[in-house]
Amino acid sequence: MSGRVFETLFVAALACCTAGCGFHPLYGRTGSSAGGQQVFNSIYVEPIDGERAGYELRNSLIDLLEGTERPQVALYRLKVTVKQTIEGTAVQTNGSITRYSYTMVANYELSDIHSGKDVTKGTESTVSGYDVVASPYATLVAQQDAQKLGARDIADRIRIDLGVYFSKRSSS
Repeated sequence: MSGRVFETLFVAALACCTAGCGFHPLYGRTGSSAGGQQVFNSIYVEPIDGERAGYELRNSLIDLLEGTERPQVALYRLKVTVKQTIEGTAVQTNGSITRYSYTMVANYELSDIHSGKDVTKGTESTVSGYDVVASPYATLVAQQDAQKLGARDIADRIRIDLGVYFSKRSSS
């Protein structure tokens, strides 16, 4: 048997094995149940305190979830609280800090708008770093980029958590 035919048969056998294991896409439509993205569209993300980081996190969540902008038409309300810390991680011999670590911790609660009861909740955290350079403006921009990257990372993690929650709920 040639190598090409063997590879084709192997891939076909592997596809048959995974078809029976219950694997299904997290955000896809399966049978009569709606896909994860359709549920995400019914989530209203409340404004988040935390100045620039809260603003970035809320915008990232709205973009990823494609959530509703009007709480009147939403089925779920997502409330997020943010805690941020900045810590010097690299110090030169003269005592000046040359690198900072930016840590963001977000606690979230998803509640049903009609009943007001919490549906699921969790905590996500991320760490990003930035260097201190000669230009104060460049250092400020680096800090803001670290905040933006942290917000995007946490928004993506929250989206995955919510997708897993809704996937488990729809399969039970």
